Amino acid sequence: MFGLLAGLFLAAALCFASVMVTRTWVHLKESQLIQVTGSARKNVRSDLCVWNGVLQTEGKTLEEARAKFEGDQRRLVAFLTAKGFAKHTLSPVHVRDITPRAKGSPDADEDQVPQRIGYQLLQGVQITSERVEDLPNLAAECLKLLADGVVVQTSGIQYIYTKLPEARLTMMGEATDDARRRAEEIAGRGGRAVRELRTARMGVVQVNPLHGTATSWEGNNDQSTLEKTISATVSAEFSLR
Repeated sequence: MFGLLAGLFLAAALCFASVMVTRTWVHLKESQLIQVTGSARKNVRSDLCVWNGVLQTEGKTLEEARAKFEGDQRRLVAFLTAKGFAKHTLSPVHVRDITPRAKGSPDADEDQVPQRIGYQLLQGVQITSERVEDLPNLAAECLKLLADGVVVQTSGIQYIYTKLPEARLTMMGEATDDARRRAEEIAGRGGRAVRELRTARMGVVQVNPLHGTATSWEGNNDQSTLEKTISATVSAEFSLR
């Protein structure tokens, strides 16, 4: 009986060993791959910028505010034309009531309806230009309009790189080449060689201020600086021999 049990255990052990060897062989055969991540970086200069401003006028009556607005608008348009920015976009005029701020007064009645003391007219102004060096200076030069009583508030400047779609395609290839070089370095140290590319997946492209390295899941798209750095990554899988 003891010999029979020993034989059964031995047979079971041999079967188990055979299965493990087979699984190991299959695993080794199916794992003749190497996964690496390649990257590419490129410094670029914005080729388009957008300036946004707001023309603001006030008056005690709507007629007074409108008359001043028309005069200020003519001065602003003449100013922009003289600076070489005749092509601009004016948004619809927005009218807003001017009411006194009595909220902090101890005698103020919270249920009291605020009394209008004047009108404020607002109009957005936008300029889109390829003159990325000149347009940013316009914000500072608009301060000169204050001498004529023309109030123009700058709400921001956007710096845009319009060739980003083409750059993505180029950098995808560069990142893939970088991934292959890394794979060859790793495989070579193990006495292996890289064969063909099996799969490749491009990561999110990041556009940051010059030399920036910040990342986000949805991808950064910096529009605050003239000079930018574009970075891209590719996760690639190569077969080995």
